Amino acid sequence: MESVRLIENFCSFQGEGPDIGKTMLILRFKKCNRNCMWCDTKVKMRISNEANYPLSEIQEIINEKNAGLLITGGEPTFRENFNQTVALLNELKYPSANVETNGFQLEKMLKQVNYNGNIKFMYSPKIFSVPDLKEAYELTEQIQNFTNVYFKVVFEDNDFIHSYLGLLSNNKTIMSTQRVYLMPEGTTRVDILRSAPAVFDACEKYKVGFSSRTHIMYGFV
Repeated sequence: MESVRLIENFCSFQGEGPDIGKTMLILRFKKCNRNCMWCDTKVKMRISNEANYPLSEIQEIINEKNAGLLITGGEPTFRENFNQTVALLNELKYPSANVETNGFQLEKMLKQVNYNGNIKFMYSPKIFSVPDLKEAYELTEQIQNFTNVYFKVVFEDNDFIHSYLGLLSNNKTIMSTQRVYLMPEGTTRVDILRSAPAVFDACEKYKVGFSSRTHIMYGFV
């Protein structure tokens, strides 16, 4: 594959999860299989046009900036985004890579990527209903042994999220490798600060990590 279609391609910092603060080349796809009400990029995805970005030019930026890859969206595993994400991960050379996903086709992608120890998949389940919860349960069971999958959950104080966190906290395979992070809900700094206290309490209850979403707090994305 010679190029990928994106709506954004720029260097910044990872604002969430285990690689927070690292310099990343952010590659954003437009299409997504979900329509989350609190999505912080919904407007950007709607109004932005796609453009072709050659892999050779992306590699040059990685080399020049000594940047990792942060592949996001949209959803990197949705429709044509899937093969483009696989190409980015398998054909480029980079110090580290993060793939932010809601889990759609995640198990399939894990089997197609040439895992070399520097790729992390950030699974952020979107749980708004009983079917969503069941799907998250099933996928978690399937991917629990992939130690390069991290669980990044936007915390909402509702039964669905607490049920899922209860599942994670009782999973010895996942908990032994410290791969679970909770994040405050919000699209602005004020929202994040308002939501954070409940997230800290939940982190203590379920014995998981806290991710501050610094890109929203400091406005660098």
